[in-house]
Parts: sequence; C-alpha cells; structure tokens
Amino acid sequence: MNEKTLQAKRENIEEIKEKINSAQAIVLVDYRGLNVEQLTELRKRYRSAGVEYKVYKNTMMRFAFKDTGFEEFNEFLKGPNAIAFGYDDPVQAAKITSEFAKENKNLEIKAGIVDGKIIDLEGVKALAELPSKEVLIAQTLGGFNAPIQGFVNVLQGTIRGLAIVLDAIREKQEAQQ
Repeated sequence: MNEKTLQAKRENIEEIKEKINSAQAIVLVDYRGLNVEQLTELRKRYRSAGVEYKVYKNTMMRFAFKDTGFEEFNEFLKGPNAIAFGYDDPVQAAKITSEFAKENKNLEIKAGIVDGKIIDLEGVKALAELPSKEVLIAQTLGGFNAPIQGFVNVLQGTIRGLAIVLDAIREKQEAQQ
C-alpha cells in the first residue's frame, strides 16, 4: 500500500473519530434493500434535523471506535452499514431512524451510542420514544410557570377580597354619616 493511500485512510479514521467524539447520539443501520429514492428521503429527513448520515468502510469504523473507547461497538459492524450522527439533540437521530424503519422495512437498526453508552436495537427504539429537546425544555418551563401562575391567582384573589372589604367599609361609613 502506498503512502498516499495510507494517509487517506488515516484521515478517514480521524474524521470518523472526530464525529464520534462530537456527536450526542449515534445510530448504526443496515441500509440494504433501500432504493435510491428511499435513501434520498432518509438523508433529507436527517439533514432537516441536523443529523449527519454517512457510509464508511467497516474497517475504518472499527479503528475509529476502538480508538475512541467503543471497541464493543465493533460487534455490530457486519455487512453494509451507515451511521447517523446527532450533534444537537440526542433524540433526533434515533427518532428519525425509527420512524423511517417503520415505514421502510428494509432499513434495519443495529445499535447506537448515547451519552457514552452503547445501546442495542431496543435502546435505540426507547430513545426514539423520548420527546425532543425542545419539547422537554417547554415542559420544564411549563412546570416552572404553573406554581407562579397559581401564586399570581392567589394574590389576585386576596387583592380582590381586600378591595371588596374596603368597599364594604366605605359603604358602611357613608351610611352612618
């Protein structure tokens, strides 16, 4: 093997390692049986959610996963594989892949990595069921807002009651005069 080819392979491995280290979630799939139209649709869905979809040689991925401490992930690298890297939201890669696999039976989910842990098919499906980051933030803020809203209502009720009492006292004093 000449030096130029060797250097290209090293760069490829470094690129994969960089993506592994910067991704919040990774989903590995077997894309056999999908036609060009289906693959284009899958890529489009990933792109719109900020998920990167790539096909690498298993040999290159094996070196990258070993070098990043995920050597056990190599057991899933059999046959043709593609990999989805979710950078912004750990749920999106799993959610899109899972939904697409339901619609297209030829897409096989193999495994994933989230939060530094390797997950199997069931783990990827469970991750896909979680709400997105935006929904979780909205739910959390809604939870914070509920007690505040209740407190405001109590204060308004108290102020309203005080106004009624003061009005009644004023009427009573006017009646006595």
